[in-house]
Amino acid sequence: MATQGYAFAPAAFYKFCASDPALCSTRGKVKAVELTPRLEAELASVNKSVNRRIKERGDRDSAGRADVWGLPTGEGDCEDFAILKKAELLKRGWPASAMLLTVATLGGAGHTVLTVRTNQGDLVLDNRTGAIRNWSQTSYRYFARQSQSENGKWTRIKS
Repeated sequence: MATQGYAFAPAAFYKFCASDPALCSTRGKVKAVELTPRLEAELASVNKSVNRRIKERGDRDSAGRADVWGLPTGEGDCEDFAILKKAELLKRGWPASAMLLTVATLGGAGHTVLTVRTNQGDLVLDNRTGAIRNWSQTSYRYFARQSQSENGKWTRIKS
């Protein structure tokens, strides 16, 4: 996933980060995780577990307003799933610098996933599927993700 220049972060990202900066951090020296069979299984386990536990429900229905980012407690929308997956992987020792919130579109609708940078490519953890795929093997059009080099910034994805 090649990037170039800066991109605007979703506005709700900044509000969420003010309340939980650790989950927004991309600080660290690890740029890509060396994926072992154990780590690959752990990634799959977290992805499937979060997808099973959280009921998909839009912000307008659950929070009464559009675009609210946070840790879900039973229900949430795409970015909430991605944030919870990042939180669970952080607890297991995964480096924040290799886990990036990423914004894409499919059929004109916005969608947020968690991208995990590995030696096998950038892998996508998505609330719409239990399968973990390389970003290039999905149907999304990716346009921005958290910057690995500058905490709090987002970078544009080359398409």
